[in-house]
Amino acid sequence: MQRPPIRVSDLHAFDTLIDARSPSEFALDHIPGAINCPVLDDDERRIVGTLYKQRGAFEARRVGGAMVAANLAKHLRERFADRPSSWKPLVYCWRGGLRSGSMVTWLRLVGWDAQQLAGGYKSFRHHVIERIEALCPQLSLRILCGATGSAKTRVLQSLALRGAQVLDLEDCAKHKGSLLGALPGVSQPSQKHFETRIAQVLEAIDLHRPLYVEGESPRIGRIALPVSLVSRMRASPCIEIIATRQARLDYLLRDYAYLGDDGEVLATQLGLLKELQGKETVQRWQAWARARELAPLFAELMTQHYDPHYARSQARHFMAWSDRSRVDASDLTEQGIEALADAVLALDADTGALTRGPAAPGSRHRPPVDE
Repeated sequence: MQRPPIRVSDLHAFDTLIDARSPSEFALDHIPGAINCPVLDDDERRIVGTLYKQRGAFEARRVGGAMVAANLAKHLRERFADRPSSWKPLVYCWRGGLRSGSMVTWLRLVGWDAQQLAGGYKSFRHHVIERIEALCPQLSLRILCGATGSAKTRVLQSLALRGAQVLDLEDCAKHKGSLLGALPGVSQPSQKHFETRIAQVLEAIDLHRPLYVEGESPRIGRIALPVSLVSRMRASPCIEIIATRQARLDYLLRDYAYLGDDGEVLATQLGLLKELQGKETVQRWQAWARARELAPLFAELMTQHYDPHYARSQARHFMAWSDRSRVDASDLTEQGIEALADAVLALDADTGALTRGPAAPGSRHRPPVDE
């Protein structure tokens, strides 16, 4: 009797998930937990594709078949050499076609119960989009806001250590979200991989509990947030961290200390602000960057660039901004961040605090405008 096709919902039933695509396809995005065992590497795939266009399908399959056989033999000798006879692998390629099919055939000949994912990675990609669209409108979000340097990401991390549900979008995007937010030596993921990571988090949460997320613009670096997530964020209650200017500056000098490693690179980035801030101001900032004088640079960036933008953008981005809860902070050291996380959690522990209840200890709460 013919087995029913294997779907994304069946992934849990297998011992190993094998991505048979090329390394570059795997790097762009893959199903979480998969291992990459290509039947054609990037160069081989390019050669086969060129043969197909220039000399036809038969010649492409003749040459490609030899490459596939050699790669499968290598995987059998190396990656799969220690697998027991009871091993159950699930294999996928782009659309569930020849690449994964050829691997499944050889694995079955050995005696393993190998299966092929119906629709391949493409079916998984549809699953990611569908789950994000379905789950985002149901999220009980808490939007953590605060001016640049308010340690919002660190507060999120502290919340997670306390057992709270957290969606760290900047971690998913590998970027801090500002003009100077690129991480040294770290590339941003593809848009697809970013969305895969979001779907992975959302599928694991309890929809009846709050999910804390930092208030972001629709883009983090070059990555765009899913429209359904942005819409839900804009309609959700906000918690604003009100940190003193000195605490923020001290935090920025610690958190962005690496920007002083290459003053010329930093000066080049600051050059992008000439149209907004004027040539004279930016030249002063660039001189500080080249001299690695981050304290006066960050102080002026806060007061002249980031803070005015923050003040304008929050009311525009978040519909519940006027009803936000607030927590004060004069200390953004590790101890101060832990206290902030406790204060944020206290807002939800105090029934209705994010809408109508009294303020949590160490916080100020503004009641709704209709009271």
